[in-house]
Amino acid sequence: MTTTSTATTSSLAGFTPHDFEVFQLQGLEERMQGIQERIQPKFRAIGERLTAELAPSAGKEMHLHIARHARRTVNPPKDTWLAVCDNKRGYKAHPHFQLGLFDDHLFLWLALIYEVPNKKAIAAHLMNHLDEVRAAVPSDFVLSMDHMKKDCIVTGDMSEEDWNSTLVRFRDVQKAELLIGRHIKPGDKRLQDGEALLAYASATYEQLMPIYRMACSV
Repeated sequence: MTTTSTATTSSLAGFTPHDFEVFQLQGLEERMQGIQERIQPKFRAIGERLTAELAPSAGKEMHLHIARHARRTVNPPKDTWLAVCDNKRGYKAHPHFQLGLFDDHLFLWLALIYEVPNKKAIAAHLMNHLDEVRAAVPSDFVLSMDHMKKDCIVTGDMSEEDWNSTLVRFRDVQKAELLIGRHIKPGDKRLQDGEALLAYASATYEQLMPIYRMACSV
């Protein structure tokens, strides 16, 4: 009995196509119930492992946050996510790592969103270390400037000028954001194996850790 219990406890659930179907549920209450029942338990299990795995490279204690969508009163969320950062109280005003779902993909982001108060200083620092930034980002990663939209750019298609203009926009436009990472389609086998997903997410974030540390150093 002990062996069976240990195996069950240590297994990590991934995401199935059924989880992505939560975004087809109509109405705020119905969709939030689906998110809370199907997705958030998996976020907590994966997120607790991620906080422990990322802490050594980050050089500090990391904390898990799960999106509550508390401000929504009518429209159901189009995506949902967990965030890992070094602040216990909140994540939006800090550089953080995201793992989340839209209806047609899972995203893994290093996220600098518009609530970060020292956005201009971070952008300037990244521009001054652009060679290091570009070296840290593999060519098959993607970049977005708005966490509410699905649109992204493959970083391998970006020239030095493209990177500069992206960082200028991030610096100068109040609502502009900087998100770098990966997208994974719902049918990808790595999503359904929780341990494989954890390893893939952890490797993605470790690859981006130099940029995270740069952003936190400002």
